[in-house]
Amino acid sequence: MGDIENTCASLRAQIAATEAQLAGLKRELESAEQEAIKARAPDALNLAPTVSNQCSEKRRWPLLDEEYRRYGRQMIVPQVGLQGQLKLRSAKVLIVGAGGLGCPAAQYLAGAGVGTLGLVDGDTVESSNLHRQVLHRTKNVGKLKVDSATESLRDLNPHPTYIAHRAHLAPSDAAEIFKNYDLVLDCTDNPATRYLISDTAVLLGKPLVSASALRTEGQLMVLNNPPRPVGDKTGGPCYRCVFPRPPPANSILSCADGGILGPVVGTMGVLQALEAIKVITAADDAVQPPSLHIFSAYSSPLFRTIKLRSRRSNCAVCSAEASVNLETVKSGSTDYVFFCGSVSPEKLLSLEERISPLEYRAKYPLESSREAIAMGRKEPMIIDVREKVQFDICNLENSINIPISSILSSSTTKSQNGDGPSPLPPWLPADIASSESNDPIYVVCRLGNDSQIAVKRLKELGLDRGGERVVADLRGGLRAWREQVDPEWPEY
Repeated sequence: MGDIENTCASLRAQIAATEAQLAGLKRELESAEQEAIKARAPDALNLAPTVSNQCSEKRRWPLLDEEYRRYGRQMIVPQVGLQGQLKLRSAKVLIVGAGGLGCPAAQYLAGAGVGTLGLVDGDTVESSNLHRQVLHRTKNVGKLKVDSATESLRDLNPHPTYIAHRAHLAPSDAAEIFKNYDLVLDCTDNPATRYLISDTAVLLGKPLVSASALRTEGQLMVLNNPPRPVGDKTGGPCYRCVFPRPPPANSILSCADGGILGPVVGTMGVLQALEAIKVITAADDAVQPPSLHIFSAYSSPLFRTIKLRSRRSNCAVCSAEASVNLETVKSGSTDYVFFCGSVSPEKLLSLEERISPLEYRAKYPLESSREAIAMGRKEPMIIDVREKVQFDICNLENSINIPISSILSSSTTKSQNGDGPSPLPPWLPADIASSESNDPIYVVCRLGNDSQIAVKRLKELGLDRGGERVVADLRGGLRAWREQVDPEWPEY
């Protein structure tokens, strides 16, 4: 056993050394490529006189020969032209988030020839990212997203300068990072960071392209455009102007919880890149009125546009009455987590009302119902409160599906005279509600949060028979089931 462990340790060390060597070679290659580009003009001076004159004449053109070939198709578009291409080459764009939105946005901005592209992200690549985060590759699973993205972008276009900010955006660092860029793209997926990005962009005078996507829908806005000083009513609205109050924290769904179609988030990221190009190449007097663009993949038409108001007169960051400034952001006085609320795991039940998957399996080992009856053991009822689409992916044997949305859609009501039993909702199966049944009820969900809510609801309906009947949830949900009981359980 010791020899095998030593061999594994040796192989890991060799892999780490090889990866370090490869990273060094890539850095050397990048430096050599940059030096080669810089060396083109001086080398031309050493050619014969006639050729030298031709090269001298070529150097009068503002772009390199290869750049004309690379960007020619977009330069002949009237809205871009040569001047627009030069603006793109001198532009510095910051993308916050190298995920489903940031990947396609970065791809198209790099392809378009944006001179400097910065990426901010502290996450690493996971296999669950790959269906939608198109810059990352299977070989880069476990690698920082900004490094994985930069690697792909350099393969696509070596001309831009790529800057990796290898950490999540923090209030203390946001202003220092933003000040070096001309335009910011918000490609994040949580309200607290969105408010931080918008506030910092407004306070530093940076236009902001913001987007979001979930399931089959997306939203897109260009904010703080034109980027006027705080208190100037002619400036574009900010994120706080559109959403003065964040949504309730417990109503926020992530892609991991709500799901996402890759082309949906890809569409929104591509549109962010398009809006960024429009902002960069636009004439000073060609600012479009602020709008909220709503995309829905399964609707007709696919897009709807809502006109936005100008800056709010009482906005906390961009009005004359602003209470948010760079100092309050940097010092933490503007608490974004407190403002938006934090969603911590539900702790609605006592320890007696919960059971771990390991404890459940020990209490109810795999055996036939006949064997259980012969041993005088009551068969438990398992209620899976995930939505049907998740239940259909994988489910526990003999479990029934009652989606949490159905449970929450009905309220607990008292009888008219107030002393009778509560009427039972239609989603509750008759065999569970039967007064003759005292079989234990266990509720399971994906992570162990919705199941607690469901247990509380079942007890409010009196299904625990005043404590005579076991009604509990599986602590940690099906993720814990995979970890403790069945390692082959699908992880999605």
